[in-house]
Amino acid sequence: MAMWIQAQQLQGEALHQMQALYGQHFPIEVRHYLAQWIESQLWDSVELDNPAEEAKAKRLLDNLVAELQRKAQLQGGEDGFLLKIKLGHYASQLKSTYDRCPLELVRCIKHILHSEQRLVQEATNASCGTGGQAMDTLSQRHQQINQAFEELRLATQETENELRKLQHSQEYFIIQYQENLRIQAQLSSLSSLPPAERTQRETTLQSKRATVEAWLTREASTLQKYRLDLSEQHQKTLGLLRKQQTLILDEELIQWKRRQQLAGNGGPHEGGLDVLQSWCEKLADLIWQNRQQIRRCEHLTQQLPLPGPMEELLSKLNSDITDIISALVTSTFIIEKQPPQVLKTQTKFAATVRLLVGGKLNVHMNPPQVKAIIVSEQQAKALLKNESTHSESSGEILNNNCVMEYHQATGTLSAHFRNMSLKRIKRSDRRGAESVTEEKFTVLFESQFSVGGNELVFHVKTLSLPVVVIVHGSQDNNATATVLWDNAFAEPGRVPFIVPDKVLWPQLCEALDMKYKAEMHSGRGLSEDNLVFLAQKAFTSSSNNPEDYHNMTISWAQFNRESLPGRNFTFWQWFDGVVELMKKHLKPHWNDGAILGFVNKQQAQDMLMSKPNGTFLLRFSDSEIGGITIAWRLVWNLLPYTTKDFSIRSLADRISDLNHLLFLYPDRPKDEVFAKYYTPPLSKAVDGYVKPQIKQVVPECADVIKQLMFPLLTCLYCCLIRSDAMLDADGDFDLEDTMDVARHVEELLRRPMQIFPHFQSIS
Repeated sequence: MAMWIQAQQLQGEALHQMQALYGQHFPIEVRHYLAQWIESQLWDSVELDNPAEEAKAKRLLDNLVAELQRKAQLQGGEDGFLLKIKLGHYASQLKSTYDRCPLELVRCIKHILHSEQRLVQEATNASCGTGGQAMDTLSQRHQQINQAFEELRLATQETENELRKLQHSQEYFIIQYQENLRIQAQLSSLSSLPPAERTQRETTLQSKRATVEAWLTREASTLQKYRLDLSEQHQKTLGLLRKQQTLILDEELIQWKRRQQLAGNGGPHEGGLDVLQSWCEKLADLIWQNRQQIRRCEHLTQQLPLPGPMEELLSKLNSDITDIISALVTSTFIIEKQPPQVLKTQTKFAATVRLLVGGKLNVHMNPPQVKAIIVSEQQAKALLKNESTHSESSGEILNNNCVMEYHQATGTLSAHFRNMSLKRIKRSDRRGAESVTEEKFTVLFESQFSVGGNELVFHVKTLSLPVVVIVHGSQDNNATATVLWDNAFAEPGRVPFIVPDKVLWPQLCEALDMKYKAEMHSGRGLSEDNLVFLAQKAFTSSSNNPEDYHNMTISWAQFNRESLPGRNFTFWQWFDGVVELMKKHLKPHWNDGAILGFVNKQQAQDMLMSKPNGTFLLRFSDSEIGGITIAWRLVWNLLPYTTKDFSIRSLADRISDLNHLLFLYPDRPKDEVFAKYYTPPLSKAVDGYVKPQIKQVVPECADVIKQLMFPLLTCLYCCLIRSDAMLDADGDFDLEDTMDVARHVEELLRRPMQIFPHFQSIS
């Protein structure tokens, strides 16, 4: 209910926008009287593009109707009688409207709630600015755009008023012109009159004709001036429209698309399209009004031709306004929900395209069909250069046709492709060392529709973000690398799909941190120490100074084409392995700060050396993709755990199993950190059976030492007894050589040991 309370405090244009959200599709009274109930429901948990969610939406509809009916029954007394009838009527109305399409109700309410939240946030930002604080940059930009719309509205209203004056003046001119023709006809008919009468009448009519013709001459000049002035005003308005359209389409919409692309790497959500759509609809409305005015001017000119350049001027204006509206329509045909950028053949996928001005231009009156095809990078280049008018395909997509639907509740015109599947793909010849997971395709969506009763016909196209096609899950890792690099470093307006081959290390750090935080669903991303560790791995460096890496560049080959020194995997494959392991099994422990992770073996030993026995830490394996190991004081290194291991027993339970582990580095008792994740003890025996329990154990330290000491001591004994090298010239033991062997054995014993844990089944 807190949101509704804040929404009621809105003023001016914001209040008007909030009120416009409601109507017969969802009365504002329902929002008011069920505010708390509406805001407590999990509307966002319903996937609108999934038909299987219809049952969930139906329950929400039934519950909403029941709440309304209950609220109606609670109304009593004389004052509550009318409200009781009203709420009951709304319950029946909503039931009737959405019973067959409950997902539309969810779509409507989600749109209302998100719009209210946006309006309240914008109002809050604005109020902070008036309080002496700097207004949010976004709010300032929005305010400038809204001010420009107000200027355009006033300019359009002014030309409308001037056009009406011109029309009124021209109509009066035509009346007077007809009067002049009538006078001339009368003069022509005077020949049949007697001479005396004819002379008298002729003098009067000629005088009257002279007066009318003089007025017509002056008025024709005035009309021409009115026309020229109006044409000049229209030129100025078109200039303002172009400027506003450029700001919205080339800046705001492009920024939204860039945010959408970064969201593919885990960046913040691109934000709703409601604000952009409202701007585009205002543009469409103003453009259409001016176009209609210019058309009326053309009609007036044809109705009363006058000498001068008006025909050429109006033709130019008409051409310009048509170009403006064409640019608006073609640019606002966008992909609201992108297809997956790693696209596996024979796998279902979805996408949504939307025409931001569809509702305003009444395109939905004859719903257009949208077709989706997959094209190669070269085909995409040709399309953007207009070198190819025929859309050739590089593969076959099933269920690739969809009719655009108008959603009255939200005022959106969109096509939801829910069950597309890539049946086959045709690959191009690869260049150099390029692999199939570096080849980029794109999904092309195209449609055709008319506006203004077939006055204008548009053929619109839009390209998805680049997609990498795979045929097996094992290719996902490398395909994701291609997508991440493209999303992170693509420049707006690029030729498809060119990206730099090298980037600065800090730029890649930003992309990796964005990806990592998104996968962990946490604000805890990669620290400076973590990034130094990654730089050491990427550049095979030992420097611990972050400044040393700030001006270094990393190439695509270093990122995911060349293997790390001494390994059979690339930098990205190692990093992605860590991300997958953390995402599937260890996310809570990372968010708790329990995993250091990005620490090498020597660093771990140095950190633990000064700590009490039983202190341990968790670090990612350098030698195995997607592995994590436990290092603890003495110093033992367990064989790295992988996803396979954690599918058998969790990390927390494994740590609980190992009694040698006492403190998580630096000094936190392990139970304080991990106890909440331990698996509860098994219940008592049922029907005489005791369920076995798997528990991890490692060999006792003493046993390990014995196992290692026995062969070493045996070796030492053999060396001492049998080796001639140990005897001096008199046949006695050489003490110095003997001590060398002893020191060698001691050094072997001091080396860290890698312990192989195993499981015991206990009852």
